[in-house]
Amino acid sequence: MHALASFAQDWLIAALWSLLLLIAVFVPLERLFPARIQPIFRPALGTDLAFFFGQYLMWNGLSLLVLQLISAHLWSTLPLQAPMAIRTVFAVVLGDVLVYFFHRACHKSPLLWRFHAVHHSSEHLDFLAAHREHPIDGILTQLAQNLPAIVLGISPRILAALAVFRGLWAIFIHSNTRVPLGPLGYLLGSPQHHHYHHAKGQGRSNFGNLAPWLDVVCGTHASPPREDYPLGIEGQPPLRFWHSLWLPFVSARRG
Repeated sequence: MHALASFAQDWLIAALWSLLLLIAVFVPLERLFPARIQPIFRPALGTDLAFFFGQYLMWNGLSLLVLQLISAHLWSTLPLQAPMAIRTVFAVVLGDVLVYFFHRACHKSPLLWRFHAVHHSSEHLDFLAAHREHPIDGILTQLAQNLPAIVLGISPRILAALAVFRGLWAIFIHSNTRVPLGPLGYLLGSPQHHHYHHAKGQGRSNFGNLAPWLDVVCGTHASPPREDYPLGIEGQPPLRFWHSLWLPFVSARRG
């Protein structure tokens, strides 16, 4: 029991340090290059804080467990001769393709939309709102992203490095920033284009969160309008943390 309590305490301290680091990086960035004028202590901040701690303290570990269980059955099951660098590139591209089409499916399938709608319920985007994600939606997305890497036998260290980089970039594209990225925005994603995906009544374009080149190839790329636009889901009032977790199991609302 003491060991479990110590582990939980260490995990909580690590989550707090992660939050402080994100605050130190993104709050100044959002103040210097804001996409929208909104206060730091904006509405639903407490809800997104709850999602942040839920993700760092529980759901990330659950996602890792699922990936480890799958990896134990699929690791090195293919006769792979290609160098690790080539396999890594293939794994990243294939993972991006799977996530792109899974994301599109989340907006088409009423069942998947129930869970994905939690992420789109944010009416204020910033670095903290990036963590508003139902654990079912998050686990399925992580599975789509990492399944090619597992099948291709990518080193766990490389997988971990990719996960950290992609996680930070996912937070960046949700942040309340407007930073000109040029061609890099089409390769890795930009806040401007991803914010438009979160516009009320939109959700029909810019599905490649971290691979917007797929939107260009598949014809789903859209540039945001110059004027401001509201975020969130049409006709859905703001939801609290526990309500957001439970609602997908009992009802669905299209956005």
